[in-house]
Amino acid sequence: MTPAELNNPLLQMLHEKPTLLIVDDHAGSIQTLYEIFKDEYEVCFATSGAQALERCKERQPQLILLDVMMPDMDGFEVCHRLKSEPLTEAIPIIFVTGTDDPYQEARGLDAGAADFITKPFHARVVMARVRTQLTLKRQTDLLRSLVLMDGLTGVANRRHFDATLENEWRRCARTGSPLALILLDVDFFKDYNDFYGHPAGDVCLQRVAHQLSAILERPGDMAARYGGEEFVCLLPDTPMEGALAVATEMESAVRALAIPHARSQVTNLVTVSVGVAVTVPKAAEDPGELVFCADLQMYKAKNAGRAQVKSQQL
Repeated sequence: MTPAELNNPLLQMLHEKPTLLIVDDHAGSIQTLYEIFKDEYEVCFATSGAQALERCKERQPQLILLDVMMPDMDGFEVCHRLKSEPLTEAIPIIFVTGTDDPYQEARGLDAGAADFITKPFHARVVMARVRTQLTLKRQTDLLRSLVLMDGLTGVANRRHFDATLENEWRRCARTGSPLALILLDVDFFKDYNDFYGHPAGDVCLQRVAHQLSAILERPGDMAARYGGEEFVCLLPDTPMEGALAVATEMESAVRALAIPHARSQVTNLVTVSVGVAVTVPKAAEDPGELVFCADLQMYKAKNAGRAQVKSQQL
């Protein structure tokens, strides 16, 4: 695989076992479904709606089998909340129910469910329906990647970043959570291209993108190519201390790649100048201000000698 392919999570997904999340408050139902899927999929479970929401934040499953009738929070409410969050809205949900009530089925489909299965389970039918939904999701994800991924580096493109910034801005405004943005520019990249050639420049950008992506471990974090030799990283629910730690690690990690740069005026290796901006969003404010602030800090890093990090709390 090329560096861009290695950095593309959708292509990695093709080589991994899909993860199924079973949500049910009855241990017997969980055990039955586990026995059906354990050989073909990674199976995890939750015994309540609240626990299911936490599981999805920790690790996004490829598909959810969701019981309709649960105490405290029923399946319809869980589905509504999952479909309301950008991080989980694309996960297909198959409702599991003990009745064949057409009203419940219609309500579930209106809430965003992909399918219904009824108890008692018929193993072959359940497996076939799960395979169908996973195939559809994989096809949809691959098509989306053509629109939302940068073709050279394999990370998100500018269009994907802009949409995600809008969504995370609104979400953080609702929850009162901090939102951090890191903007990075490869130092003296034009000189690099002029000296080593554009094919070498492409490989350089691919390696930098892969290094940045490898540092972002949380599902909600995003690395994107902002344009040319600029990259941007979005870190939801991250205060300044955490954002600075990530930015500093990124600056060191790019330097650690030890990519020769004979025309650099900083050192003989490829380096990046980094700007960090953090704010607690307000719904009425423009998320572009966060980008502007990070851009300003990045240029302060350049003016201060490059290959360093500058930051500002809005």
